[in-house]
Amino acid sequence: MRVTRFAMPLEVAVRPSSPQVDNLYLVVLDPRRLIRWMYIGRLSIASSIFIAASFNWFQAEASRTFVATWTLVGAIFFTAASFLWTEVNRKPLTKGFLYGQLIFDLLVVTAVVHVTSSANTGAQFAALYILVNAAAALMLPIGGALLIAALGLVIYAFDAIIISGFSNATSLQLSVFSVVALSTVYISARLQQAGQGREQLVAELTRVRLREKDILANIKSGIMTVDDTGTLLFANPSASELLGIDLESLIGSPIVSVVRAVSPVLADSFDHAVRDHMNSSRAEGEISRPDRTFSFGVTTTSAVGVDANIGLSTTAIFQDISDQKRLEQLKLRAHRLEAVAELSASLAHEIKNPLASIRSAVEQLSARPVATNDERTLGNLIVRESDRLSRLLSEFLDFARVRVTRREPVDVAAVVRGAAALVGEHPARIDSVKLEVDVQPVPLMVFGDDDLLHRAVFNLALNAVQVSRPNECVRLVAGIATPDQLPRGMPFPHGAVAVQVIDEGPGIPVQVQDRLFEPFTTTKTGGSGLGLAIAHRAIEAHRGVMLVDTNERGTRFTVLLPRAEPLDGATT
Repeated sequence: MRVTRFAMPLEVAVRPSSPQVDNLYLVVLDPRRLIRWMYIGRLSIASSIFIAASFNWFQAEASRTFVATWTLVGAIFFTAASFLWTEVNRKPLTKGFLYGQLIFDLLVVTAVVHVTSSANTGAQFAALYILVNAAAALMLPIGGALLIAALGLVIYAFDAIIISGFSNATSLQLSVFSVVALSTVYISARLQQAGQGREQLVAELTRVRLREKDILANIKSGIMTVDDTGTLLFANPSASELLGIDLESLIGSPIVSVVRAVSPVLADSFDHAVRDHMNSSRAEGEISRPDRTFSFGVTTTSAVGVDANIGLSTTAIFQDISDQKRLEQLKLRAHRLEAVAELSASLAHEIKNPLASIRSAVEQLSARPVATNDERTLGNLIVRESDRLSRLLSEFLDFARVRVTRREPVDVAAVVRGAAALVGEHPARIDSVKLEVDVQPVPLMVFGDDDLLHRAVFNLALNAVQVSRPNECVRLVAGIATPDQLPRGMPFPHGAVAVQVIDEGPGIPVQVQDRLFEPFTTTKTGGSGLGLAIAHRAIEAHRGVMLVDTNERGTRFTVLLPRAEPLDGATT
């Protein structure tokens, strides 16, 4: 019988993020990007002034050509050193580095203004100071930007006074320059605040995506998304684990044919959703992997993607529901056995009393002096068979009357050891069959009926010994149930105690697996078929569950009992 698991379907549509959408969140005010543009602008301005001075080399003043030449040389060397620092060595953009760049640019702009200015035309390129002020406002705090603007104003004023002397025109020009510089700093500062808001938005979006990725990576449900051509767009690790396929390596490739080899139902769900444009559908099927086959439930959802290049996408969310199937079978079996028990109790009472009368009458007839030898022989046969029927009816009544008559703390470890000792001395045990007991050294306490639990474990162990072949081993293992042993949907508020009876026999035939715990189901010659049925009812009476896993290499019965609630302050 297969071990199965269950999880309820989730209706979630998952779509991969689009490159176009990602581009919307790029930070416009990236300092490194601005630095690169400053490099280009600086070299362009220095080169242009040098070229202009070269054309007028013989007409221009020697001091002006000298300034233009050294401005270009200085710009080349300073920019090259800065490029190595930021782009080659990838050093951080410290405040000292940014201040150095801006101050050097102020000197370059001053050199340009000096070379191109005259007493008649004034400073034709003074507006270049505004660009430096704007860059300062974008990369520095407001105080730093104001400092650069003030420094530019002082340098500009000093150069203007040297060239044309102080005049009303110079005063007006300096006033206009001051207002423009301050306005530029203010506007750029506001833009910087907006850029910081976008950075916060990008950071928050990144955190949300990381959180979403972490959730999808750890969720137990398998999630797959394909486009309208069947190409895999997304798959979480649980999907790969459930299907036994490395789906991450197949993203961007057609996936439906690969899935069909493992689960035709899942592949058909993708096909139907894409072909029929179904908004949502549910289905159940099986996933067949080399190591196991189990039932699963799948929900498919189709939606138009946010990216026009993706179009219609279909998301499938699927889970292992074999635990649910197993629990449904256990509940159905429990209801059926309860009905059989009630009927059998009434029938056993009705049969046992007449049977006792028949036995007594036959015994008296056989004891008569006039009875012949044949009559005595037939009488003894009837008495013997009546006794056998009486024992069978007693067992049947035991099956029907399985009830927890008292609830008290029971040490499951002691129950397992006691049952193993009794089975070890049972005449039905083959001497060469080994019996091993493995009990965890922790308290294994439950509330229940000690006699009833002992009887259930004894029946399971005796059954395992009887089906074992010579030189095989039967193991009784008891301990705290692990999460993997607990079927989903079974409430065990304080955990569970697990008792496993494992044999190396030929396994349970397929034709009796579905009715293994029903009365009179047996594969042993002369067996009553009530041992496992009584054990099953005893475990159910303790609000526990009994699971069976079997194949040609042996059988494992797993009994799960609710663990006793620890006392306040007690350690477990």
